[in-house]
Amino acid sequence: QLQLVESGGGLVQPGGSLRLSCSASGLTLNVFAVAWFRQAPGKEREGVSCISKSSGSTNYADSVKGRFTISRDTAKNTVYLQMNSLKPEDTAVYYCAADWSCIQTLKGGRYWGQGTQVTVSS
Repeated sequence: QLQLVESGGGLVQPGGSLRLSCSASGLTLNVFAVAWFRQAPGKEREGVSCISKSSGSTNYADSVKGRFTISRDTAKNTVYLQMNSLKPEDTAVYYCAADWSCIQTLKGGRYWGQGTQVTVSS
């Protein structure tokens, strides 16, 4: 069984940066595609980014393209989401999820973390 734990959230001013971590235990994260989602109060969950298990190819929602970068550290069994130029509309609970492919993960992955709050406010 794969367990995922997110960390790195917090309060940041507009224009600032945060790096979220999705740390795995139980299984190696390298055999899974991993996606980041976010959900703001009163809004539907949104897929933000995904990194594939094999080629390491990445994709991003239009709302974060050019500002967010997803990456993985195989030695640390961790996937990161570097978030730059943050905007108030990025405020949400951010979750990581994993499954066999980005298509499956973005539809609703098999494994989920508990989420970390990101608040962008002055």
